[in-house]
Amino acid sequence: MDGRFARLLQFGLLLMLLACAVMAQDMAQQVPDGQSSNPANGANAFGQREADRPVLHNRSWRYLLRSGDVLQLSFPLTPDFNQIVTVQPDGFVTLRVLGDIAVAGQSLPQVTDQLKAAYSKILHNPLITIDLKEFEKPFFIVGGEVGHPGKYDLRMDTTVIQAVAIAGGFRDSSKHSQVLLIRRVSENWAEVKMLNVKKMLQARNVNEDMYLRPGDMVYVPKNFLSKVKPFIPIPGVGFSLGTGRF
Repeated sequence: MDGRFARLLQFGLLLMLLACAVMAQDMAQQVPDGQSSNPANGANAFGQREADRPVLHNRSWRYLLRSGDVLQLSFPLTPDFNQIVTVQPDGFVTLRVLGDIAVAGQSLPQVTDQLKAAYSKILHNPLITIDLKEFEKPFFIVGGEVGHPGKYDLRMDTTVIQAVAIAGGFRDSSKHSQVLLIRRVSENWAEVKMLNVKKMLQARNVNEDMYLRPGDMVYVPKNFLSKVKPFIPIPGVGFSLGTGRF
């Protein structure tokens, strides 16, 4: 009996140490090294002053050109300039007479205005129409603890919960209460929202479920038990995760 009690006590202490280690790791990830988590002198929890924080702008719903897209340029009044061009890996297209022009990261109306201004140097009031012949289809990505992580086409209005279902649903190791929606709002910044899907499903209220936008990523993290499970010496102490009995 004394030997069994000693093993149980050892196991309990091991779990406490593992829990402390995981909590310390999470806290270290949330607060950068060398920065205090206590707001002071107008700084936020990450040691940033409010004036230094980046201003996030809503991303335009317009499709932005990228490498591999194919454009058809039509000049109704001067058809000799008609051509089909492909956006190169460096973001440029090669145009007749004008040469290389950067178009990646711009919408079709922006490129149209740019080309009108460029061709106006050799044509009088050029009339240009641009058709997007080939482009990357809208998509979303689901990663983490789901049945089938990967990239999926965004064919219709899709919410976070629906995206998880499309990706095979939650695994037993998933943390339903902290599902992350990662949305890029500029070239250098992304917005991250945390959704408590567990609470939404239990309450049968999905009003807080968010619709995805093209390029969004849904990430489902591991729960606490899955993080410490690899370190639990199950055979040594005779502990069963299935029954919870020793």
